[in-house]
Amino acid sequence: MVCDVFDHPEGRYRRFAAGSIYDGACHSCAIFLLLYYAFNLYTPNRLEGRRREGSNILKANTVGGLVFMAVLFLIRQIDVSRMLLGVFLLLNVTLTVLERNLVRMLLMRARSLGLNQRYILLVGYSHAAEEYIDRIVANPQWGYRVLGIRSDDIAPGTVYKGVEVLGAIGGLNALLADHTPDEIAITVGLNEYYKLERIVAMCEKSGVHTKFIPDYSNIIPTKPYTEDILGLPVINIRHVPLSNTFNATMKRLVDIAGSLFCIVLFSPVMLVTAVAIRATSKGPLIYSQERVGLHNKPFRMYKFRSMEVQTESEEKKGWTTRNDPRVTDVGKFIRRTSIDEMPQFFNVLKGDMSLVGPRPERPQYVEKFREEIPRYMVKHQVRPGMTGWAQVHGYRGNTSIRKRIDYDLYYIENWTMSLDIKILVMTVFKGFVNKNAY
Repeated sequence: MVCDVFDHPEGRYRRFAAGSIYDGACHSCAIFLLLYYAFNLYTPNRLEGRRREGSNILKANTVGGLVFMAVLFLIRQIDVSRMLLGVFLLLNVTLTVLERNLVRMLLMRARSLGLNQRYILLVGYSHAAEEYIDRIVANPQWGYRVLGIRSDDIAPGTVYKGVEVLGAIGGLNALLADHTPDEIAITVGLNEYYKLERIVAMCEKSGVHTKFIPDYSNIIPTKPYTEDILGLPVINIRHVPLSNTFNATMKRLVDIAGSLFCIVLFSPVMLVTAVAIRATSKGPLIYSQERVGLHNKPFRMYKFRSMEVQTESEEKKGWTTRNDPRVTDVGKFIRRTSIDEMPQFFNVLKGDMSLVGPRPERPQYVEKFREEIPRYMVKHQVRPGMTGWAQVHGYRGNTSIRKRIDYDLYYIENWTMSLDIKILVMTVFKGFVNKNAY
């Protein structure tokens, strides 16, 4: 970078040669090209979603901006406007997202018309093969076409959603010699896994890109992770990001700060609610109930009392139903608006709960559901929450437990701080008042 320092009546200034600005721009472009490559923005991926791509663009620009400012600080360069850098990053993110979405739309349109296709051959007929075909047929914009299926168990000529069984797996070598697909997907059933070594050898001999679609998605989730034990690959059944100490600590700090803020913010609402409960019905203001929390440990969850006082045996009779006679007049309002849940901010502060997480259940229901619903107990690997991914999608109150667990498992396996923020924002806009809360 070429510059000289000169004196001026109003102070000392640096004067840059034109070439120095050009060199700086080139270096910045090189840095951003490397960052975009590092964040997989130059890796072809037909299945990449808009949100993930947008998130990667934002991350790359954030890192690039921080690196650029760090360099300016180290070389003591004060003549570059930080405001200009901020405007550049904002425009770069916005225009890159717009440009990539335009290209995406054009490619999706072309693929839906039958252009820019990739042809896939499936090896093995199984439930996984049918699910894979279902998704490809439902999403023509991906630009995938299934040429056919080779299977030992299904008769040749059998057709599933337009995809034909071409013959036995043994004829795979001859088929690949005459026709070279873009990809091969191994989709054999669990009872055929002993054939995997021979199938992989045939596929790799052809030189075609090969992937494996396991037929145990109901056992292993979408994001298992592997460990290498002296060359032995070990597949861990479930990846739980909150088992990481740093992630758990960050979430706990947010819970403490958030619960304190909400206690102060909503203290007038809680005070008015307490007065209304006291004035309209006899009994305690706060109702505590045993729930099952992190690592299956019981705790007392707090609520504003919304029902007439009952004995413990009466409480266990069942869930609250629509027009339940046990609910008081004030209780109907605070349940519908979720005000009755506000004392749980103190549960969050204590560490029994989190602001966001799967909703906790009573012990008797936990015992019931653990036998009836597969993977139900996985929800207890994280702290229960005041709101959750299932609740903001309407699954609260008397709704499907199975659907609720599916959403809870998605949250547990895909947790990020940004997902927590998204759930909190969704709760503000559509989670407080819900037709299923009664």
